[in-house]
Amino acid sequence: MKNKIILFLVLCFCFNLAGFAQSTVHESVKFQSKKLGKEVSYSIYLPDGYNSSERYYPVLYLLHGYTDNETMWIQTGQMQEITDRAICSDQAVPMIVVMPDAWDTWYINQYDGKVPYEDMFFEELIPHIEKTYRARSNKEFRAIAGLSMGGYGSFLYTLHHPDMFSACAPLSAAIFDDSVMERRQAESHKDLFGRLFGPGLDYWHKNSVLKMLSELDKENLPRIRYYIDCGDQDGLLDGNFQAHKIMREKGMKHEFRVRGGGHTWLYWRTALPNVLEFVSGAFRRNQ
Repeated sequence: MKNKIILFLVLCFCFNLAGFAQSTVHESVKFQSKKLGKEVSYSIYLPDGYNSSERYYPVLYLLHGYTDNETMWIQTGQMQEITDRAICSDQAVPMIVVMPDAWDTWYINQYDGKVPYEDMFFEELIPHIEKTYRARSNKEFRAIAGLSMGGYGSFLYTLHHPDMFSACAPLSAAIFDDSVMERRQAESHKDLFGRLFGPGLDYWHKNSVLKMLSELDKENLPRIRYYIDCGDQDGLLDGNFQAHKIMREKGMKHEFRVRGGGHTWLYWRTALPNVLEFVSGAFRRNQ
């Protein structure tokens, strides 16, 4: 009983402290990308104590959804307040959170080479962050998460670059099988997906989460912790369930959560504390 009272008091203290915590958010910071031939914007969260210490911090790359930008996790997702509280209550470790703008790229290298966003992310953005901020630069202290298009991107990046991240948390990930992709190419997203993935399914297959998961060698699975979360009223649930099913068949360790809710910011705001706790578990294991 005494421990419960102490925990309650700590949580109340953190709830009140969140508005006064000395975490810092810089919105829409810009750096020049040679890969893309233009400036790329990102927002960044620096935890309480960052400006008064020389400590190096683990990093979470937090990706936005389709039609959003680098500010949405802050302005609509309330990530600063949520992260402050999670760190204060020891639910999460102090970390840097990077939120890059991806426009409508779906985080991939465009099929015709004109917009190599994925190359920019790994060859320019990550090195820029690790040079500019006190960010730990090894896999064990780097994680990635995102919602919708960003959930797809976070999943995709761990499969394309399994040596870069220790944890991945896709929320309401925009994961499709071939039949859904063909419909979107022909109908609802014809211009967008035609520009990104080209005609047919050949290039899509190189970037299909479900296909890549199905082709993984059971004896050489990526050493990454996965946390997958999608609402029971979300139209993307089927693709997420298919990913969960393949991962279970392959023997990939992961957590799969289906909670009440849809494809909404309310859902993602309530998911973020669990994401922060999950990636912190990976960071703590490697301390």
